[in-house]
Amino acid sequence: MVSLESSPPALSPHTPPLFWQWRNQAIAYQQRGDRGPAVVLIHGFGASWGHWRKNIPVLGEYCRCYAIDLLGFGASAKPLPSQALGYTFSTWGDLVADFCREVIGGPAVLIGNSIGCVVAMQTATDHPELVTGLIALNCSLRLLHDRKRSALPWYRRVGAGVLQKVLGYPQIGKLFFRQVARAKTVRQALCQAYGDKNAVTDELVAMLLRPAQDEGAAEVFLAFTSYSQGPLPEDLLPRIHCPTVLIWGEADPWEPIALGRALANHNCVEQFISLPGLGHCPQDEAPEVINPILRQWITEWS
Repeated sequence: MVSLESSPPALSPHTPPLFWQWRNQAIAYQQRGDRGPAVVLIHGFGASWGHWRKNIPVLGEYCRCYAIDLLGFGASAKPLPSQALGYTFSTWGDLVADFCREVIGGPAVLIGNSIGCVVAMQTATDHPELVTGLIALNCSLRLLHDRKRSALPWYRRVGAGVLQKVLGYPQIGKLFFRQVARAKTVRQALCQAYGDKNAVTDELVAMLLRPAQDEGAAEVFLAFTSYSQGPLPEDLLPRIHCPTVLIWGEADPWEPIALGRALANHNCVEQFISLPGLGHCPQDEAPEVINPILRQWITEWS
């Protein structure tokens, strides 16, 4: 197990990333470690490799650790959504698979947070030969998916549909994005999502805001907020054959643990680990808790 005292310092979010060309688009990533099993860290919506800055140096001590910026996020390219290159889990799953083939040179353990978990599951479903294990931290339940809205209270069900329709108008959508992409708004959202409010630092807020200034960032945001189709975790898990671990911060207000526990019933899931007091992004909020858990499972699977 890795103790807090022996852990190397976190990476600075200003650390220049490496870049890889995928379908003529620049994809940013970080890499630490030159031995042991390969691990790919996949961030959640609106985040980047920097959300793993407290985990990358620790994992890099015993494995080849990669943290990728998905297409449309972080320092990666943000092309306008198109039929050929949409912001969907299928696109991102293919991206991660090609990253394993071309950059890593083989299979890897995939570790995701939030929608990054669904990306990892999509990759394991479509490209099983490239995934040796999967760890999901507070997996997105996609509660606004078309097939799930009927279970929501009427006001949330109707409100989400109206909001999506209104945001479909480009001028209104971009105005909404500018309101969301403000330090005060981001800080409020993080304070809601994190159990430990002290983990919501100026550095974290600035790190998440920086890519929002890039050309195309608003279009990416609006494309994903209108994406109410595609796979649900419960669609993908029955088709996954690699060992899987689900980790859940009990204080997550966005992805309720009571609903998340049902995912543990699938055959591929070896363990469901609940974390009292932690919220939606436990890898950033409490790396001293998460890093030893990750090491335990990665070592067991290697």
